[in-house]
Amino acid sequence: MGSGRSKEANDVDESGPLINPENNGNGSQGNRRGNGGEAELSDPNERIIRHPIQYYSINRPTEIEASVDRQTEAAVHRYKYYNRLAAQSNGPLDMPDHVVPANFTIKVYVPVTGQQSSLITIFSLWNTMMGTSLLSMPWAIKQAGFVCGIVLLIFMAGVMLYTSYRVLKSVDVLKGKVDVLEFSDVCKHYFGKTGELVAVICSLLTLLGGMIVYWILMSNFLYHVVSFIHDHAVNNFNTTTLVNLTKYSDAVCPKASIPENSTFGYSETHVGDSLNEGNFYKIWDEQMTVPFFLILVLFPIINFKSPTFFTKFNALGTVSVAYLFVFAAVKAAKWGIHLDFNSVNSVLPDYTTDFKMTFPALTGISALAYFVQNCCISITRNQKNPQNNIRDLTIAYLLVCGTYVYMGVIFYSSFPLAKSCIEDNLLNNIETNDIMAFVARIGLFFQMLCVFPLLIFILRLQFMHSVFGSVWPSLKHVLVLNVVLIGVCIIFAIFLPHIGRIIGLMKMGIHPAVYYSTNSIQTLAF
Repeated sequence: MGSGRSKEANDVDESGPLINPENNGNGSQGNRRGNGGEAELSDPNERIIRHPIQYYSINRPTEIEASVDRQTEAAVHRYKYYNRLAAQSNGPLDMPDHVVPANFTIKVYVPVTGQQSSLITIFSLWNTMMGTSLLSMPWAIKQAGFVCGIVLLIFMAGVMLYTSYRVLKSVDVLKGKVDVLEFSDVCKHYFGKTGELVAVICSLLTLLGGMIVYWILMSNFLYHVVSFIHDHAVNNFNTTTLVNLTKYSDAVCPKASIPENSTFGYSETHVGDSLNEGNFYKIWDEQMTVPFFLILVLFPIINFKSPTFFTKFNALGTVSVAYLFVFAAVKAAKWGIHLDFNSVNSVLPDYTTDFKMTFPALTGISALAYFVQNCCISITRNQKNPQNNIRDLTIAYLLVCGTYVYMGVIFYSSFPLAKSCIEDNLLNNIETNDIMAFVARIGLFFQMLCVFPLLIFILRLQFMHSVFGSVWPSLKHVLVLNVVLIGVCIIFAIFLPHIGRIIGLMKMGIHPAVYYSTNSIQTLAF
């Protein structure tokens, strides 16, 4: 047991006290420690980190003489042996920080924390949760029924708030035991590598689902924006979807959504009859060609090593949400309210149901719409008053829930055509040549153009670090991964361009994260 000790250490009297009150280390140590034993740092950005106890100087006598006195060496050896008797413990046999000699510590500069106000925290959480799901809320309410949809949106907000609350509380319980950077660290602590792996996979699936939805929406927005410009250039306003003969000419019911055996207000039109000379719409097809045109715009920028440039445009998200608020209000004021709970004719525009058996589609969308568990720790880490984290989280969820309910209810209740016409992207229910819709599409396109590289970067960082141990193994690795990811996005954009279904399917990736979060709570309780 004593074989690891040096000759000088054997000559030291180890019968004395562990801590020499007159000399807690070498001369420099006394200058860095106060009377209370705490490290005194002149720079608020500094913190002390201890070297491992297996420091080189313990086993190299020639180097000890120059850096550690014999009394300190004996104390270090004593603690080292005690730790062997109680390995992996965090108990009284660990060497206290104020006893560790100065040469066994290093200074590390860290960013100043605790400068984030509650208002910024709430806004950051709200802005993080606000996303493409906002465009699918009217469709989600259609799938669940009007009353059932509203109730489920509120219920799912409560469920996701509770799991996010447990994630934040887990950090408080683990404080001082492990460094928690994200939720996967919590899962690793309680469930080992398996828990960490499941948490990382769920996070990757969520990011991949977001990328697929963004690619579909960007293809849709780019298609309509270019079509708008082209139609105005050639003075042609035929569309691929407009089958509306009612007085609400800006509302659209895609032919695939027309109720069966219904002739109310619908008439089929054909696109491009006057454009055969150019075959524009054969080249510019929303599903078959536009997803490939996006590669020319996006592929060069997703290979950047750092996405810092794109983070400067996050404010576009807030502007887009505010514009959609105004957009929905203007359309509702123009169309009026079209709800009839007593009608039995489902083909009438005002026909409304309270409940539908397809309600699970809404729970899937809301699970992703309210998902912030994998980043709520990071967002609240710099909170000036950490005791307000739970309050701020609750306020953020209330705001998000109110936003989703508003957008879903206002558009659903005012839509002037049959409710079965409502698409999983509400802008698909607006005519291509509508000016407000054009502005919304072009704004959302540029917002997503800036966010998509960030999604790629985060997924690449997590995947590469987990598989190769480096966030940038080589340019070849990055290119191969990006080609695979874009290929997956294009396949969905061509064969399944329905964001509502994709977001609903993503709940299978969300629910395991909720499961692990809930089980962490049960573990903490015990």
